[in-house]
Amino acid sequence: MNRPKGKMSTLFITGGVGFIGSAFVKFTLSQNPNCRVVNYDALTYAGNLDNLQGVDKSRHQFIRGDITNREEVFASVPENCDAIINFAAESHVDRSITSADEFIQTNVLGTQVLLDVARERQVQRFVQISTDEVMGSLSAEGYFNEDSAIAPNSPYAASKAAAEHLVRAAHHTFGLDTVITRCGNNYGPFQFPEKFMPLALINAMNDEPIPIYGDGQNVRDWIFVDDHCRAIQLALEKGRAGNVYNIGARNERRNLEVAESILDALEKPHSLIKFVKDRPGHDRRYAIDPTVAETELGWRPLETWQSGLEKTIRWYRDNSTWIDRARSGAYRDYYKRQYGAEITS
Repeated sequence: MNRPKGKMSTLFITGGVGFIGSAFVKFTLSQNPNCRVVNYDALTYAGNLDNLQGVDKSRHQFIRGDITNREEVFASVPENCDAIINFAAESHVDRSITSADEFIQTNVLGTQVLLDVARERQVQRFVQISTDEVMGSLSAEGYFNEDSAIAPNSPYAASKAAAEHLVRAAHHTFGLDTVITRCGNNYGPFQFPEKFMPLALINAMNDEPIPIYGDGQNVRDWIFVDDHCRAIQLALEKGRAGNVYNIGARNERRNLEVAESILDALEKPHSLIKFVKDRPGHDRRYAIDPTVAETELGWRPLETWQSGLEKTIRWYRDNSTWIDRARSGAYRDYYKRQYGAEITS
């Protein structure tokens, strides 16, 4: 993405109140004094304006809106917008298994609306934030790379794969400057507690059972959220138009191992682990080869598993008010339905 040196750049970021989106908003504003952000988010159940604590309000504008609403999106994208970065997504696999409708609406239709508006507004670059889950499940050996087949196994992953195809088509058919990034399991501060890492961490702090699907041997590639944000920034600035970049920290962990690491760090007994009925169609292993991102973008993760976990635990220990808000209301009912257990405050 080319722009004159010293010129104020304008980013239209969708889903910028969610976990990864808000982390990127804070990162890019802190790292780029000549950047302003228009943050467009529907504020669904997992969105939290508290996630944006400390942002420079003079360079950050929040607009509440739905990416499936074409008129609202068009009116909200500023003139001379340098890039649209699409973090907006329904993202929880369990919820997609229960009902895929919202996932198709937001992740597929919403992405197409954004692509159409990007062309109409002549936006310089479109960055689609995707997931390693679009490539399905790996055996015990091998790694996903940018040429791996698209083979999604959950409604969530299928919706993200469809979005990727739309982005690719927009580049091929209309010449839109697009970049796709795929990432593994993010963790860090401000993550909504339906996801495995914060759920396990918060439960352990409260001496509550940690639910583990199946036998706990499912493998995921874990990355600290700030490392992911740096990779996205580099893809925005240096990525080749039409390319896909796999972002992985070379940090494969079994779900059971993650839970045990959390319990050990908190000096809690492993007896808190509770095995529950496995998720339908649960992918066995994800692992990413990040060589292209490392060589073309010059990206490397800065956090080790140990340092990232320590930072994450410290944040959750120090932010009980945020946790209480996140665990209230509809999520409490969802947790009980999903795992057959109550949340205690």
